[in-house]
Amino acid sequence: MSHKAIITCAVTGGSSAVFAKHPNIPKTPSQIADAAIEAAKAGAAVVHLHVRDPDTGAGSNQFGLYEQVVMKIRDSATDVIINLTCAMDGELILDSVDPIKIGQASTLKNSTTRCLHAIKLQPELATLDCCTMAVGESIFVARMSDLREMANLMRNAGVKPELECFDLGNIEIAKELISEGSIDGPPLFQFCLSTGYSPPAIPVVLQAMQELLPPGAIWGGFGCGADEMPTVAQVVAMHGHVRVGLEDNLYLRRGVLASNAELVCNAVGIIERMGASVATPSEARAILGVEKRR
Repeated sequence: MSHKAIITCAVTGGSSAVFAKHPNIPKTPSQIADAAIEAAKAGAAVVHLHVRDPDTGAGSNQFGLYEQVVMKIRDSATDVIINLTCAMDGELILDSVDPIKIGQASTLKNSTTRCLHAIKLQPELATLDCCTMAVGESIFVARMSDLREMANLMRNAGVKPELECFDLGNIEIAKELISEGSIDGPPLFQFCLSTGYSPPAIPVVLQAMQELLPPGAIWGGFGCGADEMPTVAQVVAMHGHVRVGLEDNLYLRRGVLASNAELVCNAVGIIERMGASVATPSEARAILGVEKRR
């Protein structure tokens, strides 16, 4: 197998609930940047970044926090592809449906606000979640008009969207954006599985999702929790790219809390034992069709 597998490390995520289980989740801009640099040194070609309120740890979409993280990574000697989330500020909470009453905890903002940090900081990659879905009692909102506007803003800023898909229908939505010309090729897909609101990370699901991709698409996938490392093996066997990190899984093994770098090292071991090789950042840029940003 001569496959070059790109490893993405999802460094911190946006959930506050994880702090009860893992006290060392990166929280401040400096901690997030340091964890990203450590993950890159362990073998991650891409770091997927959320930011958090430095005091509370709550997920945030503040431009200044993203700027601090990105600048620290860029000022370091570590060569890594930066992938900024654009999934924040998309939450709608209904306090009542009869009559309809929008809850004050809703974070839903317009498309420009949701991806302003990606437009201004111009990372190589930024996520575009191709779904409107229920997440517990909240609703993540991504209408076609929202997705189209965000995709066009990213394209104009020279940022490649990572098309996050949580089910088969999300792939069809992404393909519509591609057919309209809102996404430049080759498109990059990420299959998000075992999240609690997406299908399980099992071979039949991965195969079905892969078979729906348009010709020439680049793709990767991840599973959450205990499915994280088995999904690495499944995806590599299918010549896809992989994602690990504390956003998706807190444990190195049962009862042992992990660091991002340790999870990346585990993925490196799986990839190499399967006869594939780990893509360097420069190799990953060639695969993804993006240029180095500094």
